[in-house]
Amino acid sequence: MNTQATHLDFFEQVYAIVKEIPFGRVTSYGAIAQALGTKKSSRMVGWAMNACHTQPEIPAHRVVNRNGLLTGKMHFSSPTEMEERLVKEGIQVKNDQILHFQKIFWDPSIELQIK
Repeated sequence: MNTQATHLDFFEQVYAIVKEIPFGRVTSYGAIAQALGTKKSSRMVGWAMNACHTQPEIPAHRVVNRNGLLTGKMHFSSPTEMEERLVKEGIQVKNDQILHFQKIFWDPSIELQIK
């Protein structure tokens, strides 16, 4: 089995979900992993997000940790870019924490009706 190809396939599945996150909403690494049926692979979802920041068609800024923290911000071109992009979508952020996280949380398992 070619592990590099397996990782690329997984990354592409992650990106397909991330592209579906609506403007002004966010999801978490774990929620994406859950939607893919790989509940314990949230770290790999993070790796996928870290690898896509140069691809503008993938809204990586909308993926945060399970508590709404901007844990991936260091992978953007500047330390404030992730927050700036979220704020442009009307999302309030304070001290790297999304305010009203549960209200704007987008669950791909529900929204995409993935079983």
